[in-house]
Amino acid sequence: MQTTNATQRTRPWHGVMVATPLTLRDDGTIDYDAYATHVRQLIEAGCDGVVPNGSLGEYQTLTDAEREQVVRVAVEAAGDGDRVMPGVSAYGSAESRRWAERAAEAGAGSVLLLPPNGYRCEDAAVRDHYAVVAEAGVPVVAYNNPYDTKVDLTPALLAEIHREGSIVAVKEFSGDVRRAYEIAERAPELDLLVGADDVLLELALAGAVGWIAGCPNMLPVSCVELYRAVAAGDMATALPLYRELHPLLRWDSKPEFVQAIKVSMDVAGRHGGRTRPPRLPLPEDDTAAVRSATEKALAAGRR
Repeated sequence: MQTTNATQRTRPWHGVMVATPLTLRDDGTIDYDAYATHVRQLIEAGCDGVVPNGSLGEYQTLTDAEREQVVRVAVEAAGDGDRVMPGVSAYGSAESRRWAERAAEAGAGSVLLLPPNGYRCEDAAVRDHYAVVAEAGVPVVAYNNPYDTKVDLTPALLAEIHREGSIVAVKEFSGDVRRAYEIAERAPELDLLVGADDVLLELALAGAVGWIAGCPNMLPVSCVELYRAVAAGDMATALPLYRELHPLLRWDSKPEFVQAIKVSMDVAGRHGGRTRPPRLPLPEDDTAAVRSATEKALAAGRR
């Protein structure tokens, strides 16, 4: 069933962009047909697009051939390259630029880029990194994840990078919702995207124009309903639904988020499955908690 979008999407990185996981067979190879089906189902449920080859997509474990094929499958399955925002992060700036160029060749409308993640680098190196990748000619969305990269894209630094023309938006994953207001003050034209599921409502109220999301992988219709309600200012709908889904939303901010989302997908009847090493299966207690939260949401009619 297709959900009607309540807000008009004006740029490829706006709206509900779902960070998609790898659809792996039991032997660890990628099931591209299952991935294509998942992408189509997300679009049919009302999601605006997908983000392949991100952290949830275990991009660090992909071969070059796999990484390229995932993007091509996503673009074809989505039916519109503007609906696809591939992750292009890599240790080297030149490598990230190469992935951005390949994303553009595949028809993707934007790309998602972490700062340099090989070491805790200085601001000048961060700015240069984004400038190099922006030369590929596809709009770049910065990804601020100071926990994993140890590089913090502060509002001041983001404003500099945006002024230099290197980025169009930021996926804000720090969890500090106060940053939304400073980003808007320092870089009014820089689009803010919700980067962590469990601060969706707070960042959307603060002006976010999109959500790079994990939870829609298991409950796409309900997550779209939640985002549209917040965007429309319908707190009577949004707040109870946000509270109801929060036991699942908060897993997006935990180190085990990949395994947790895949467990929840399996419970919801979608293709979750295994992860690739070094990620191990979710511990039994965590699995039980994710399963219970998912079953409760399904019993309440969420889907």
